[in-house]
Amino acid sequence: MAQGSTKVRKRSSGVVVPNQPRWFQRLGAFIISCTMRVYVFSLRIRWDDSGNPRDQINGPTIYCLWHNRLILCVAAYRQHARTRPMGKGMAGLVSASKDGAFLAAILERFKIQPVRGSSSRRGSRALLELTSWAEEGYDLAITPDGPRGPKYIVQPGAMSLAQLTGLPIVPFGFQAQRKIQLKSWDAFQIPLPFSRCVLRMGAPIRVAREATDEQREELRLQLEKTLKTISPD
Repeated sequence: MAQGSTKVRKRSSGVVVPNQPRWFQRLGAFIISCTMRVYVFSLRIRWDDSGNPRDQINGPTIYCLWHNRLILCVAAYRQHARTRPMGKGMAGLVSASKDGAFLAAILERFKIQPVRGSSSRRGSRALLELTSWAEEGYDLAITPDGPRGPKYIVQPGAMSLAQLTGLPIVPFGFQAQRKIQLKSWDAFQIPLPFSRCVLRMGAPIRVAREATDEQREELRLQLEKTLKTISPD
């Protein structure tokens, strides 16, 4: 769930230090979290369980969604958790930048543990931290085309995370009847209030510990194709 391209701080040793939320960002996160609860309540949400992919989920999982579908991820996870065995909580990947600090503050309001890093900043450390949360029984959430794109292209990090943790990857997406799209790199989507929203999940994808580079690439393309199918524009 990485976002933003603002430069991050570095120690003299060269170690990337994630930007921490400032007081005004925490205040903004509080206001947004309250607004989000009312906003989501106005949406007409339903699950499309064609093929019953959710019945194949049993325990901690890596949930993957496109960066521009972030707005409904918390609501979808909570609804999903009511009827399925889940992890002890959720940890999500967030950029180490100043913009990412704001998103991290918002996620904390929803009791999601932010792990700071991306493919370009603090990536290896973030991967280890996500693995630690998985070992404690947490679900994980990532946007495989974040933090800066290209849009709708799955980066290799999703395969590495699944291979290290042994957890299945579950694609998640939604389609909104009425929405606005921001003029950002990912064309971020915001369903309009009272709009119909269809939530979908794809069948779990597993990456074996001994998977070769060729097998990982096949699975990466499979994940990319599934995400595009369940999240049509």
